[in-house]
Amino acid sequence: MKMKNVKRPRKERRPRSLLILSGLPSIDLIRAAMERLFEVVLVFSSVGAFRVFRDILGSLPIPELAERNRWKWRNICTSLLHSLITGFGALLGFYLHPEMAEDMIDTHCLFSYYLVSFSVGYFVHDILDMVQNQGLQRCWELVMHHLVVVTCFGLTVLSCRYVGFATVALLVELNSILLHMRQLLIMAGYRAGTAARVICLLNITSFAVFRVLTIAWMTRWLVLNCDRIPSLVYMLGSVGMAVMTVMNTMLFYRLLRSDLAYAGHHIKDPSSCRGKEMGL
Repeated sequence: MKMKNVKRPRKERRPRSLLILSGLPSIDLIRAAMERLFEVVLVFSSVGAFRVFRDILGSLPIPELAERNRWKWRNICTSLLHSLITGFGALLGFYLHPEMAEDMIDTHCLFSYYLVSFSVGYFVHDILDMVQNQGLQRCWELVMHHLVVVTCFGLTVLSCRYVGFATVALLVELNSILLHMRQLLIMAGYRAGTAARVICLLNITSFAVFRVLTIAWMTRWLVLNCDRIPSLVYMLGSVGMAVMTVMNTMLFYRLLRSDLAYAGHHIKDPSSCRGKEMGL
């Protein structure tokens, strides 16, 4: 018997251009990579902007008494700028997107996301500025505080989640405005003036509202929503809240001792980095 020749189906040859394209990443991967790149650029643009602002301040006149520590004057002015932008920006974010208050994890607006990224850039800048001008041994407390904030906010920036929670944290900066203004008045020699006394009183009051109550609310939110948050994120948030609670307790004690116990006396402005009151 003669066997019939069975024609095998010819394999379809894919065009060379398709073979080349098949080895490339998908559009979704490219888009995700571009988004991550944009986030990094956004943070480092913020770092550069604060360094430019600091350098501009260096060319401006400052009060005579502050001449003994020009770096600290510039550093606190830069911190004041950050507090003004992020403190009122946090309020504006909740006004523009009130739904963010109901869902702190997945709901946010671009304005609040950019605000958190902007804040990460500030804290990176401030770490570099303090270490460069004061040395790590003289400002390790603030460096540790800033590293915790950069880690927590960095998670928000990279994951695009927890923006609402981070925006609540930025409400603390509303008190930081008064903290920085108080320090600038002390450095300029207006410790005993009426304006300084008013700011000190408002400072202590706003401390209780925007620091104590805010951090207490954030801690409560973490505990109540622990089942909605991955274990690593929950641990990171818990460590961050613990660090903030300890450091803000120490800061509040120093403020009370300085502004109430010695209200009628001029105190020497410390030249060390520890004399700078932290923001967030």
